[in-house]
Amino acid sequence: MLDPVYYRAATAVQLLLLLLIPIEVWLASAARIKAEYELRDTLANVGVSVGSIFFWGMLGWLYFGGVTFAYTHRLFDVPFTWWSFLLAFVLDDCRYYWWHRISHRSRWFWASHVVHHSSQHFNLSTNLRQSWTSQFSGLTLLNVPLAFIGFNPAVIALAFTVNLLYQFWIHTESIDRMPRWFEWLLNTPSHHRVHHASNPRYLDANYAGVFMIWDRAFGSFVPEQADEPVRYGIVKNLGTFNPVRIALHEYVSIARDLMRKNLSWMQRLGYFFGPPGWSHDGSRRTSEELRAVEAARRDRQPTIGASARPA
Repeated sequence: MLDPVYYRAATAVQLLLLLLIPIEVWLASAARIKAEYELRDTLANVGVSVGSIFFWGMLGWLYFGGVTFAYTHRLFDVPFTWWSFLLAFVLDDCRYYWWHRISHRSRWFWASHVVHHSSQHFNLSTNLRQSWTSQFSGLTLLNVPLAFIGFNPAVIALAFTVNLLYQFWIHTESIDRMPRWFEWLLNTPSHHRVHHASNPRYLDANYAGVFMIWDRAFGSFVPEQADEPVRYGIVKNLGTFNPVRIALHEYVSIARDLMRKNLSWMQRLGYFFGPPGWSHDGSRRTSEELRAVEAARRDRQPTIGASARPA
């Protein structure tokens, strides 16, 4: 287990980061930076965060239990050193990328993750809007391989914590662009604004936690475009600030779809594990379909413009 000093240090850093929220609010109110806050939305973020902390405490044993069990059956003994932490940090970031990508591509996992995307605002308080069911979803199993290889659970927990702390500052509109090398290598507010967008061309992109190399390598990187401002939220926004509805609405929608009459078992599995937006009758659209429609619309625009010019 980690030394109590670690927990105290991690808690202190988290509290310091939380202090940035009122600072961002103050600077925005003074027109010093770009940041949009709505009181009901911010209070909803806080309410969802309280629930997330509670359920992490209730269900955290699923994460720690799986990692500890794998470590007791480890293949090797990786020492607890600075280089093992750096290696674990990179590997854990790759793990986070695939956790994040799966969370967007399968509805069961999206039901947990959609909570974080449900705000129509993008500011530092958005980071507080976290899932209540992340441990329950089953994707905690992706944390097991590092422990099975032989990385100490303390190293894994530290890498996981630093990764999440890094992501706090990228939830902002107050920073336009970082230096070019930084934008190429690391996740930034610009890249993460794209990730939180509901614009069809931006859907399901930029899954990285820290290193953008994963998105660039696996074909999911999309840059923020100056000619298309980001619209935040989800494809069908909730229209509520109720923390319970925010946290559980997609599970309710899944249950309703599963209770439809005259569905085959394959169709029911599609509503459960298929991509968000999938429907057996084509009445809804997945992100791929929405992107295809938007791409076709953009492709037609030059032709229409050219034909409208006078001879």
